[in-house]
Amino acid sequence: MALLTPAQALVLKADIEADGVLNALPKNSTGAFHIAIAYNLLASPDFTVWKTSVPIVEVGQKIDGSELANKTTADNTRLQTIVQLSGGFINPSLSDQRMFFDDVFSGAGGNITRPKLLALWKRLSTRLEKVFATGTGSDASPATMVIEGSIGANEIEALRNLP
Repeated sequence: MALLTPAQALVLKADIEADGVLNALPKNSTGAFHIAIAYNLLASPDFTVWKTSVPIVEVGQKIDGSELANKTTADNTRLQTIVQLSGGFINPSLSDQRMFFDDVFSGAGGNITRPKLLALWKRLSTRLEKVFATGTGSDASPATMVIEGSIGANEIEALRNLP
């Protein structure tokens, strides 16, 4: 569940009010329920964001074995270090995390792995996440999320009653 700051609640309230269909729903629990559903669905049109947490095991599954076999000892050591220090997850919303893997799998020795990792780093956002994301949200240039997760009817009902 997304926990909104007071300022973010006002932004979301304004976004709801700007939508003629959602704003016309009654200001009660039923209306809030339907608005919450709308904001928890995928954004339309598609809006691509960087994931904030990818399990190391999923990263490993995208690395092409033949390309890994051709890595230098230094690159293998770098990979081992990032795995040990990552706590089991990579945060591809951080550009330095993405650049690390691009660097390790640079050149011809990463032609298979790099595109697989790039696809793994991205996902489509919900309408709620899109409201607060920064960036273009295209597949070529994903946005960075500020809010991640879903929102409940109770939160919607409370923010619709804000002054």
